[in-house]
Amino acid sequence: MDFSFGPEAETFRAEARAWLTAHPAGDGGRAWERTLGADGWIGLAWQGDYGNRHADLAQQVAWGEEYARAGAPGRAGHIGENLLAPTLEAHGSQEQRSRFMPAIARGEELWCQGYSEPGAGSDLAGIRTSAARDGDGTYRITGQKIWTSLAHEADWCFVLARTEPDSRRHHGLSLLLVPMRQSGRIEVRPIRQLTGSAEFNEVWFDGAQASAEHIVGGPGNGWRVAMALLGYERGVSTLVQQIGFGLELHEVIAQAITSGAADDPVIRDRIVRQWAELKTMRWNALRTLGTADQAAPSVAKLLWGGWHQRLGELAVAVRGAAATAGPTAWSPEAPYELDETQRLLLFSRADTIYGGSDEIQRTIIAERVLGLPKEPRG
Repeated sequence: MDFSFGPEAETFRAEARAWLTAHPAGDGGRAWERTLGADGWIGLAWQGDYGNRHADLAQQVAWGEEYARAGAPGRAGHIGENLLAPTLEAHGSQEQRSRFMPAIARGEELWCQGYSEPGAGSDLAGIRTSAARDGDGTYRITGQKIWTSLAHEADWCFVLARTEPDSRRHHGLSLLLVPMRQSGRIEVRPIRQLTGSAEFNEVWFDGAQASAEHIVGGPGNGWRVAMALLGYERGVSTLVQQIGFGLELHEVIAQAITSGAADDPVIRDRIVRQWAELKTMRWNALRTLGTADQAAPSVAKLLWGGWHQRLGELAVAVRGAAATAGPTAWSPEAPYELDETQRLLLFSRADTIYGGSDEIQRTIIAERVLGLPKEPRG
């Protein structure tokens, strides 16, 4: 195994555990982001100094694992910290870094990602949202994005738009940084999911304004910048995610023992399989962490997407008929009254779709890693 935790990482882990114990997170949100930022826990992986701590790879993993073990809430600022900030460090101007990264580090500005569109969900190069430049250097953005996580809370959105009107596919695209507080020019509509929650949104841009100074990597270079940004979605976060998966599996095992479902040899076999596959995913993530393995992100996504879906199905099997009971009261205005097992089953159905569907991941592995012929496209 190439990756290991040394004494410095374990010291860092102990500091992280003590801090998390001393700072209850509550429900998270903006207040929690500011708490994290005040003590420098945002931006551990960044290269520059923006009010953040600096941590090596092992320390970053240690922090993430302790965060997950503490049961701390999902991060409202993770899109700005883990996607936009590394992109600005690699492709942004110094002015862009100076303007945006300190605010992210302080937990003061939240971001969302404007990529997917109703007619181009997995086909990112097929987007239609356009951005036309005015005489004063301002871009006006028109179009629609969908599945935009946390858009209803975000202060800014990085939007992939077509800045060259006659361009096609991956040519003529730009990545623009767009303020979300534009009355009458940006409309956000939450999308109610099976679980009753609505963290995804539809977003309409009707002449929304963005400064020419806020194009990352320059006009027409959006595809290159967008692909680099997607590469930051994996890595340390995969290992941290597996800690959360382990906690969910532990709960399923506890329920199986309490209910007697563990006496069923089929259930036992499924539990052991889930445990063994989770261990294998961790070893694979440690093996590829910090390497230039092109297949690693897609392989990891394929592994955990299917694993988490099977865990949801196992959780329902362990609960039996009780897991099928619906809410005691429901109305279109009120959220569903689901228990954790039901929420796990329903939410995990999307695991093989969001973040790049299984079909897309297999195509990436086939074409970019194995060098197989490209899939025919219309």
